[in-house]
Amino acid sequence: MSSSPLSKKRRLSGTETKTESHCSSNSLATDLSHTPANGMAKNGSDAEIDEGLYSRQLYVLGHDAMRRMQNSNVLICGARGLGVEIAKNVILGGVRSVTVQDQGVAEWRDLSSQFYLREEDLGMNRAEVSQPRLAELNNYVPVTSYTGALTEDYLAKFHVVVLTNSSLEEQQQVGDMCHNKGIKLIIADTRGLFGQLFCDFGEEMMVQDTNGEQPLSAMISMITKDNSGVVTCLDEARHGFESGDFVTFTEVQGMTELNGCQPVEIKVLGPYTFSICDTSSFTEYVRGGIVSQVKMPKKIAFKSLSSSMAEPDFLMTDFAKFDRPGQLHLGFQAIHAFQKKHSRLPVPWKEADGEEFLSLAKEINSAQLGSAKLEELDEALIKKVSYIAAGDLAPVNAFIGGLAAQEVMKACTGKFMPILQWMYFDALECLGEEDSMLTEEDCAPRNCRYDGQISVFGTKLQDALAKQCYFLVGAGAIGCELLKNFAMIGLAAGDGEVIVTDMDTIEKSNLNRQFLFRPSDVTKMKSDTAAAAVKQMNPSIRITAHQNRVGPDTERVYDDDFFESLNGVANALDNVDARMYMDRRCVYYRKPLLESGTLGTKGNVQVVIPFLTESYSSSQDPPEKSIPICTLKNFPNAIEHTLQWARDEFEGLFKQPSENAMQYLTDSKFMERTLKLTGAQPVEVLEAVYKCLVTDYPHSWKDCVTWARNHWQCQYNNNIRQLLHNFPPDQLTSSGAPFWSGPKRCPHPLEFSNSNELHIDYIMAAANLFAQTYGVQGSNDRTGVLKILQEVKVPTFTPRSGVKIHVSDQELQSSNSSIDDSRLEELKAQLPTHESSHFKLCPIEFEKDDDTNFHMDFIVAASNLRAENYSIPPADRHKSKLIAGKIIPAIATTTSAVVGLVCLELFKIVQGHKKLESYKNGFMNLALPFFAFSEPIAAPKHKYYEIDWTLWDRFEVTGLQPSGEEMTLRQFLDYFKNEHKLEITMLSQGVSMLYSFFMNAAKLKERLDLPMTEIVTKVSKKKLGKHVKALVFELCCNDLTDQDVEVPYVRYTIR
Repeated sequence: MSSSPLSKKRRLSGTETKTESHCSSNSLATDLSHTPANGMAKNGSDAEIDEGLYSRQLYVLGHDAMRRMQNSNVLICGARGLGVEIAKNVILGGVRSVTVQDQGVAEWRDLSSQFYLREEDLGMNRAEVSQPRLAELNNYVPVTSYTGALTEDYLAKFHVVVLTNSSLEEQQQVGDMCHNKGIKLIIADTRGLFGQLFCDFGEEMMVQDTNGEQPLSAMISMITKDNSGVVTCLDEARHGFESGDFVTFTEVQGMTELNGCQPVEIKVLGPYTFSICDTSSFTEYVRGGIVSQVKMPKKIAFKSLSSSMAEPDFLMTDFAKFDRPGQLHLGFQAIHAFQKKHSRLPVPWKEADGEEFLSLAKEINSAQLGSAKLEELDEALIKKVSYIAAGDLAPVNAFIGGLAAQEVMKACTGKFMPILQWMYFDALECLGEEDSMLTEEDCAPRNCRYDGQISVFGTKLQDALAKQCYFLVGAGAIGCELLKNFAMIGLAAGDGEVIVTDMDTIEKSNLNRQFLFRPSDVTKMKSDTAAAAVKQMNPSIRITAHQNRVGPDTERVYDDDFFESLNGVANALDNVDARMYMDRRCVYYRKPLLESGTLGTKGNVQVVIPFLTESYSSSQDPPEKSIPICTLKNFPNAIEHTLQWARDEFEGLFKQPSENAMQYLTDSKFMERTLKLTGAQPVEVLEAVYKCLVTDYPHSWKDCVTWARNHWQCQYNNNIRQLLHNFPPDQLTSSGAPFWSGPKRCPHPLEFSNSNELHIDYIMAAANLFAQTYGVQGSNDRTGVLKILQEVKVPTFTPRSGVKIHVSDQELQSSNSSIDDSRLEELKAQLPTHESSHFKLCPIEFEKDDDTNFHMDFIVAASNLRAENYSIPPADRHKSKLIAGKIIPAIATTTSAVVGLVCLELFKIVQGHKKLESYKNGFMNLALPFFAFSEPIAAPKHKYYEIDWTLWDRFEVTGLQPSGEEMTLRQFLDYFKNEHKLEITMLSQGVSMLYSFFMNAAKLKERLDLPMTEIVTKVSKKKLGKHVKALVFELCCNDLTDQDVEVPYVRYTIR
C-alpha cells in the first residue's frame, strides 16, 4: 500500500469555475503560481519533488530533469483529441503549469477521441470544458484555459509551445516567433490513420543524456603503457562500452594518474578491451581499478519550421515504408492547401475531392525548391490521404500524443534525444484488406460520437465494434489507457461487453500514470474505479469489473463458457507468468490476444492471431543473471550485491523465522516435513525456530533494541573480523596472486558509535521490525533508544580457527554438509511444546512504498553499512528502493503510445484481417527515439505423416460414446491406432502420467478398462470440477515405422 493518500478529493466545485474567455497577462501570471486549495506545494524552483507520487517516473527521468520540468510553463494549442492527449500526459508528468488554448467549440466529430468532452458539451468551447477535467490529473500542476489569439507577447510567457489542429499559416507564424524568441516548439497533427510531428528546440539545444541508460562500469585487470593505452577488463562480463563513449577511473593501483581524471574518449577494441589516451608517461599499472562511463552533454542545432519545410530531416518510424515520409510531407501540405481553398477538409472517400487533392499536391511538389521536392508522387497514397484526412481516431491520437508529450519533456529537461525534426506515421494496414473502396455514403457523418471514426472505416466496422466481447486482464497503466481507447472507439457500446479484472487496490504512486484514478480513489479497487471512470467518457460502453487474479484458481470463473463467449483478450499485466498463463488460455480457446508492455521509455506490442501467428510463449527473453551466493555472503563488489543481501536479511530476520515458528506451533506435520529436508537444512530451520521462540524472544521494547544492537555487532564487526581472520588482507592464492583483488574487495570491520546517524537508523528500523514480529510496542523516540543503547553490554568476540568460509558456489555445493544428529535431538527436546499458546508471531511481508513502516529504512541502512564494510559507494533511498523493490520504471508517455498501437491492431482483428503482413508487432524507445515494426512471426509448422500442424491445432476426441458410456484407456489407445495410425507410447494430463509403455503390467491391466476421467482423478488425487468440459492430454507417439513423431495435444471433451 502507498503511504498517505493525496489530500485532494475528486473536487469539481473549486476547479470547475470557468476561466475568463481571454486571460490577461497578469491573470495568467497569478494562475501559473497559485497554490492549490488543498495546501499541496506548487511546482517551481523551490518545490520539493513528491517521491510518493512521481516515484516510477523519477526512475525514468531522474531528479535533475524532474526539477527542470517543474520550472517549465507549457502552452498546448488545440483541445481536440490530440491536444487533450498531449495535455494529459504533460500534466501527469509534472511541469510547472499547462495552458490549453482553443477558439473552437465541441462538435460531434470531436467526441470520437476527445475523452474529456461529453455530449452535453457540444457547442461549448473545447478548452474551457476540458480545463477542470484536466486539472484533476495532478494537484501540483495548475491548468488554465485560454480562448484568445496567439500573439507574440502571449507566447513569451511559455518555455514550450505545442500546436495541434493548426493551419499552416499559423504554424509558420508561431514557428518564426518561437524560433526567434528561443521558445521550444512542437507541431503535432493527426489526420485519420496518418500522424505528423515536428520539433524545433532552437539553435543551441543541450541534450544532457542521449539515451537514458544507466552509466556502465567495469573492473579492470590490465592497462598498458602506450601512446594509446589499452585497458583490459575482467572477463566476468563484457564491458558494454561503445567507441566514442567517455570514461573515468577510480581505485587504479600503480597508474594512479588515471584516478579521477577528466573524462577520456575511448575506442572499443573488443568485448573486454578498449583504448584510451596516451599512457606512455604514466606510472606502471599494478592492479585493480574501476572504469565508469560518463554521460557527456551534446549540443544540437534545430532549423526553424520555414527552412525545415523545404529541407526536411525525417525520423523513420517504419523501415518497410522507406519512401513514406517524403510523400506524407507533401500530403500534409496538400491538406492545408485544400482546407485554405475550400474552408473544409476533403469529403471522406469522395472521388472528386481525391482527384482535386492530388492535383493540389502535384502543384505543391513542383513549387518545391529544396530536398522536399519528389521525383514522383505516390498517387494512390496521396488519394488515401484525401479520403481519410477528415478522420479523427483515438488510437492514432494516443500514439502521436504520447510521442509529442515526451518531446515536451525533452524540451523542458534536455533528457533524451529529441526527434530531428520531422516524423510521419501511418497505419493504412487498418483499412480493409481487399482494396475495395468505401463509399462516400458509408462514411458520411451521422451526428453521433463516432463520426471521426466512421469517416475512415464506415459504419460496418462501427457496428462490429459495438458487438465485441473483450476480456481485459489488468487495470493498471496499460489497462487504464486501453479502457479509454475502448470507450472512444465504441468497443462493446452495443450488445458487446468488456470484462476487466484486477485484484489490486489503488496506491498513491499509481496516480502519476494510471490516469483514470484520483487522489480520493487511493485504497479503492482499480477495476471498479477504472470502469466507472470510462463510463463517464462514453456512457454507452458496457463494462463489468472483477477483482480476480487470473490463474488455475479462477478457472471455475473464467471457464469454457466464459472464454467461448469472447471475441478476444487484451493483456495489461506486469509479470511474465500471468502473461504466459493468458497466452496458453488464448491458444487453447483460439482467441486473438493483444499483448503489450513498457519499461521506462521502451515499449512493445505483440499481436497473437489464431492459426496465423506464433503465440507470446513461443519466444522468451533470456533469464536474468542471479548473483552468486558467495558473492552475496562474503565478497560483494557493487551496491546491487549489498542491497540483495539486505533484502535477504529482511526475509531471514522478520519473515521466515516467525513463519516457521508459527508453523511449528500450529501444524503437526511441520516437524516431519523439516526432518525430510536435505543436508544441514533441518538443523538450520530448527535453530531459527529455537532462536525465535526461546533465545531471542523479547518481552519489552528494551529487549528489541538490545537484540538490534547485538545483531549490528555480529553483521558489521564480528563476521567481518572472522572473514579477515580466515583471509588476511595480505593473503596470497595458491598461484601467488593477492587473494583480495579483482572482484574481491577487502573489507574492514565497523565500530559502533551512538553519534553515527546511519548506525542509529539501523537500530531504529531493526528494533521496530523485530518488535512488530512479536507484537511488542515499538517506538520512534531516538533519544530513548540512545539511552537504552548506553546500557547494552555487547559480548566480546574473538575470531575462531577452523571456521569454514566458502570462496565459490562450486565449493559450497561440493561441501556436503552433514547433519549434526546430536544437535538435532537437543533442539527437538528444547523447543517449547505446541501447547505454548502465548506465542503470537507476525511475519512481515516486505512493502517498499510505505515510508512509515521501517521496511526501506532497514534496507537502506543495512545495505549502506555493508557497503561501508567493503568500501562500496553507498546508494540513497531512491536508488535503493528501485533495486531492492525491483521497481519497473514507468512513464505515462510510453504507455499512451504503446496502447495507441495496440488499438490499431484491434481494428484489424475486428475486421477479420487474414494476411500476416497486415498485422504489426512494434517496439519503441522514445528516449533515442527509435521505432521498429515487423510483421508477426508465423506459427511454426510441424509434420507427422503428410499432415502439417501448428500450436493452434489439436486432436478433438469426444469422451462420451454413442452408447452413453465413457471411453476407456484401451478404447482411447485403439482410437489413435485406427484413426490416426499413431501408437501412443506415453500419455499425460498436466503433471499426471496416465499411461506409458514401460508401466508395470498389474497397473496397466487395472487401468486399461477404466474410463479416462476416472484414471485422471485417481492419478491426480483431485476431483474434476463441474465447470470442466474438456481435458487436455499430451501424447508421445510412434508412427507405423516405429519412429517417434511430434503430434498436437488432445482436447478430450467430457461434457
